[in-house]
Amino acid sequence: MLRRNIRLRREYLYRKSLEGKERLLYEKKRKIREALQEGKPIPTELRNEEAALRREIDLEDENTAVPRTHIDDEYAFAAEKDPKILLTTSRDPSAPLQQFVKELSIVFPNAQRMNRGGQVISEIIESCRSHDYTDVILVHEHRGVPDGLIVCHLPYGPTAYFGLLNVVTRHEIRDKKAIGTMPEAYPHLILDNFSTKLGERTANILKYLFPVPKPDTKRIVTFANKSDYISFRHHIYEKQGGPKSVELKEIGPRFELRLYQIKLGTVDQAEAQLEWVIRPYMNTTRKRKFLSD
Repeated sequence: MLRRNIRLRREYLYRKSLEGKERLLYEKKRKIREALQEGKPIPTELRNEEAALRREIDLEDENTAVPRTHIDDEYAFAAEKDPKILLTTSRDPSAPLQQFVKELSIVFPNAQRMNRGGQVISEIIESCRSHDYTDVILVHEHRGVPDGLIVCHLPYGPTAYFGLLNVVTRHEIRDKKAIGTMPEAYPHLILDNFSTKLGERTANILKYLFPVPKPDTKRIVTFANKSDYISFRHHIYEKQGGPKSVELKEIGPRFELRLYQIKLGTVDQAEAQLEWVIRPYMNTTRKRKFLSD
């Protein structure tokens, strides 16, 4: 298993190193396509390569013409099978954190909770790889209050680090009859206001934690971005007065997420390259929005 992981990682790094060459080749083909479509002469610098490039252009279709990056490869086959998620915490979690993780295990379909015990992160990641888990979610706390969420995609990454704010669990809502029971059907997803490249990247990380739902599912999970704070809400809907009458009922839990780092690797790789990190002490940080325009 260790040799296999080393080989897979080496292949991943090799594909990443080829991105510059593939992008350059794509630009050359694009210039030739534009020249042929507009009836213009082939650019002088490409005339020696024209014949070979035109043969490649003739063999390409819509999917193969655009080069893929290592970021695309991470989720290229994510929709082909349902996600399998492992949820865990710190070594000695408090009762509120255990309750919150228990509710998250129902929010995310096909999620399994694990007591951390004495296991280190590298052992957990290695075990999850060998058992075909697609994601690992780590929940952290400060003095009994959940304050951090790490989403690590397997086997290569990425790893997204979120801050957790304003957590309200189901057991903190006194009116149990009003919120009802939490269904376990695969939910529909609403991803609102993720318009930048970083926003689309964040939406992908969150989206692929959920499998494809059935059309008649009445469960809805919402990730709504406002000023780079992502609000999580969990509802079920009913049509009591016909198709035009929709009644939403919140079933909890609810919380806010704040993205502060994305790493190109798994959570156990300290040497992994940083894809993006927030710089809170820059003068313009408070004025800028990173996830939306």
